[in-house]
Amino acid sequence: MLSVKRMTPFYTSKEDFRLRLVFAYQYFSIVKGQEVFQFVPIEGKEIIINMKSLQVENLGEIFVFQRGSRFIRLPLYQLLLISDLHMHLSDVLDGIFQLAPELSMPQAREIEDMIGELELRNRLCMIDYALEMNDRLLFNELTEGMHTPNVTQE
Repeated sequence: MLSVKRMTPFYTSKEDFRLRLVFAYQYFSIVKGQEVFQFVPIEGKEIIINMKSLQVENLGEIFVFQRGSRFIRLPLYQLLLISDLHMHLSDVLDGIFQLAPELSMPQAREIEDMIGELELRNRLCMIDYALEMNDRLLFNELTEGMHTPNVTQE
């Protein structure tokens, strides 16, 4: 499992109902194991959020992180699934909503619940994908820390 160490947009812009978060060197880093990997804007460098649905629109965007001569390339959808990126996005969005509070607090909570449900569904789909591809490493990363129901075998 990866964790986000720092995620500060270098630049944000709001176009109609879309929020663009643009990242640059030193503004985005992840931790894998005990090692910190820095974001490098080689490929993808932005996250686009639909402010009406609060959904990330560019899930296929590839983010690249570097530590020395090693690189990690991750599609945004996978980064959302195997890291705590959603928590950092929530913090960024909380700051945006405080600047322009268009939603009431109950609406914001409902949206957060919906996001949590969508994240769980995405994780379950990725688990299915890992099983289909027989990718044990991805499966273990995705199921790490998940609660499983008690099932008795006969």
